[in-house]
Amino acid sequence: MAHAHPLPPLVDRLLTVHGYPLLETGAEALAEDAEGVRVVFLPGHGKGSGETADIAVILPELVKAAPVPLTAAVAGPQAEAALVARVGTLGLPALVFLHRGEVLGSIPRVRDWSDYLARIRSFLAVPADRLQ
Repeated sequence: MAHAHPLPPLVDRLLTVHGYPLLETGAEALAEDAEGVRVVFLPGHGKGSGETADIAVILPELVKAAPVPLTAAVAGPQAEAALVARVGTLGLPALVFLHRGEVLGSIPRVRDWSDYLARIRSFLAVPADRLQ
């Protein structure tokens, strides 16, 4: 899969091996009709952080461990810019959690496993009918 901006190998692996979609535009990233809870990986295009590869390895494990089904995706440069604009100040790389286009929360940079899980549980502490 060729991209205008080459992705680091472990990020590209999320697309090719795990089948996560690459969101090219802000409209794709913030789609209100997306099913369930979506986690979008913002790899920090052009920033070259060593943490990007770490999060690319952690993300599939978080998807498996989450208390509700998560749909994962990777943000392309335009989608990443749109999500950063929506979330506000955000250290990259980051994970942004959305439900029907609404930002539930974000996790910047690499964290301890227990911190990821605690933050995800806090983001998902919303009425059950909003997670359908």
